[in-house]
Amino acid sequence: MTVRRVNVVILVLLVIAFLIILHRNLLNLNDFLKQENSDTVPGMVLPFEADFQPDHKVIRTGDEISVVITAPEERLGAAVTAMNSIYRNSKANVVFNIVTLNESVVHLRTWLSKTDIKHKIVIFDPKILTGKISNDPQKVEAVKPLNFARFFLPVFLPDAEKVIYLDDDVVVQGDIRELFDTSIKLGHAAAFSEDCDSASSKGIVRGAGNQNSYIGFLDFKKEAIKKLGMRANTCSFNPGVFVANLTEWKQQNITSQLEFWMERNAKEDLYSKTLADSITTPPMLIVFYKHHSNIDPMWHVRHLGVTGAGNRYSPQFVKAAKLLHWNGHYKPWGRASSFSDIWDNWYIPDPTGKFHPIRRPAEEK
Repeated sequence: MTVRRVNVVILVLLVIAFLIILHRNLLNLNDFLKQENSDTVPGMVLPFEADFQPDHKVIRTGDEISVVITAPEERLGAAVTAMNSIYRNSKANVVFNIVTLNESVVHLRTWLSKTDIKHKIVIFDPKILTGKISNDPQKVEAVKPLNFARFFLPVFLPDAEKVIYLDDDVVVQGDIRELFDTSIKLGHAAAFSEDCDSASSKGIVRGAGNQNSYIGFLDFKKEAIKKLGMRANTCSFNPGVFVANLTEWKQQNITSQLEFWMERNAKEDLYSKTLADSITTPPMLIVFYKHHSNIDPMWHVRHLGVTGAGNRYSPQFVKAAKLLHWNGHYKPWGRASSFSDIWDNWYIPDPTGKFHPIRRPAEEK
């Protein structure tokens, strides 16, 4: 009996040990699956980029400031220039989350290896947009996948509470920490600069539709828009620069709301016919209607990419601006843009030679 009891005890101990090992393996498998799922749609975060230049002397302090910026292949130079302007004008602990497509990763890494810009690369999967954008061939130019990356911020930064989103055609002249510290009201998921504010209103494009109010972006004759009860003359905002509270964003399911209106528009064509190329603006106007905070207008001085921008803003005003945005047809790396000399100050040449600004002979350095 004694031997039998010993055998039973040994058997019980073996079973317990087996169950402990099995439990640990299941936990490890669960963690692995979570990691795998987070790397699928719509973005995969590549390993942290830490190969910085050893001779950089700036000591960066404070909590991490997350900045999201997109980098399409044909505009990599724009993204690098924007990041460089931010990095050189602040001592803040800035980390750039660069959203790009898979085919641009090698080029982007090569370029950034020549800098000390602290960054992570996120690969955007365009499949997430299936069924959410129009198949109209006349709109293909405007429907570029990375335009919609701003809708999926919590996916790229699941642990961040606050983030700055920037279009790539910007230059920052102030300390980005100031923008990051923008006060977002309780219950609001984001802060934008309205198109009627004193700074941006100087650059509104006259005769190109009412692009400073909702009627310039949405078709108020459509029943789906009528039912929302929005006022057509409500001041619009530009989503090329904004600060987001990702905790509120997730609680309010902002991404799902934006996807809903994307799908609805693909079926019912809800956007204004006078709309230029900002097809990401209408769904954000709907979702954030009278439910967003405001950023300092000097942190989003825009319309530098429209005709006659050089006559709308004085050099003194442009110099005083904290952030310049070349939204519009003319970009600062192109031949006909206003204030391209400011952009040139922050441009880092492409080591591969694929990207280079277009300049008139007199402008070339």
